[in-house]
Amino acid sequence: MDEQSLAGLLATLVITALAALGVYGFSTGYLLNSPGPLFAPTIGVFAVAVLTVAALIASGVGSKRWRENPYW
Repeated sequence: MDEQSLAGLLATLVITALAALGVYGFSTGYLLNSPGPLFAPTIGVFAVAVLTVAALIASGVGSKRWRENPYW
């Protein structure tokens, strides 16, 4: 394996671990225990974060400049 594929594998493992930790934290903190008045703000922040990431992805996908980069 070359260094680039090892770095990609490590990044994938780190992202997977962070996602699993986030799902575990959300499920134990909000689904199993009653969050009370903090549930609505949490869902609002989550929705804004999802929309922001989706907008950034859409702007990156819609850009034609990234294909002109000599890296690709």
